Amino acid sequence: MTTLPETMRQVCFNGFGGPEVIGTETVPLPKAGPGQVLIEVVSAGVNRPDVMQRGGKYPPPKGATAVPGLEVAGRIAALGEGVSGLSLGDEVCALVISGGYAEFAVAEAGHCLPKPKALSLVDAGGIPETFFTVYSNVVQRGRLTSGETFLVHGGSSGIGSTAIQIAKHMGARVFATAGSAEKCAFCEKLGADAAINYREADFAEEIQRLTDGKGVDVILDMIGASYLAKNLASLAIEGRLVLIALMGGNKAETLNITPIMIKRLTFTGATLRPRPSAEKAGIADGLRRDVWPELDAGRIRPVIHATFPFEEAQKAHELMESSAHLGKILLVTGR
Repeated sequence: MTTLPETMRQVCFNGFGGPEVIGTETVPLPKAGPGQVLIEVVSAGVNRPDVMQRGGKYPPPKGATAVPGLEVAGRIAALGEGVSGLSLGDEVCALVISGGYAEFAVAEAGHCLPKPKALSLVDAGGIPETFFTVYSNVVQRGRLTSGETFLVHGGSSGIGSTAIQIAKHMGARVFATAGSAEKCAFCEKLGADAAINYREADFAEEIQRLTDGKGVDVILDMIGASYLAKNLASLAIEGRLVLIALMGGNKAETLNITPIMIKRLTFTGATLRPRPSAEKAGIADGLRRDVWPELDAGRIRPVIHATFPFEEAQKAHELMESSAHLGKILLVTGR
């Protein structure tokens, strides 16, 4: 790109509420600051935090744009002061703190990764948020290693489908929970050794059966309070529970915490968006080293359920809230 436009289209929220508050607007082009790049966006991932932000429950950090969107893929359109290792026209995907639902988005240079060779730029838009989240919480925080056992809840989601693949790549035995026979079959096709339909079976009892009473070494949980007791019951000695969302509530007032002591468990959690830029760059370095060769070769890939043009962002959010999707939902700009 030689000449940048003066304006761009972006998705906006006209107040807080349901998908009906989603609209589009034309605004001046943002500028890349020191250490940043401007990306001409080809696709942007739709994630549950975007839905929460639309409802007023997950505001962007202070100083960040209110435009939703935590991940993009596209081409480098401009370089901020001090940026090295990236060039105009480079095809990248990037984690952004907000602003992904737009024709152009600003990203920290250290949060950009090259488009995997085996993927289109559209599909690459489904990588950053889930891969940064899974790698940092399963590999770095959860310390999953080869030969261990791993359980992810919501295995058919974007996070879940990514976690299954990365955990299998790490050499773990992988289990997943999902809410239908179709979703369980999807998880097993991705590589899960077994998938548990939580609507038909008690996952804690099934984990005990599948592991001969030992439990699993690491659990990645997006549910929170309503699953906490069963998660603790499902962990092995020295097991690690990593919490990344609270879809099932944030208070477990009658919980018996004795298993934490008896089994020497680690209970931890994290959110990605507020973490310092340097920490996110460290996650990017780990992904580049440990996961990108698998993405380049096509052995790991984001599972794309559906793509929508920007003008249909409302439909994308409706699909996300229905939980009928298998994998990622993307918005495309047509650029």
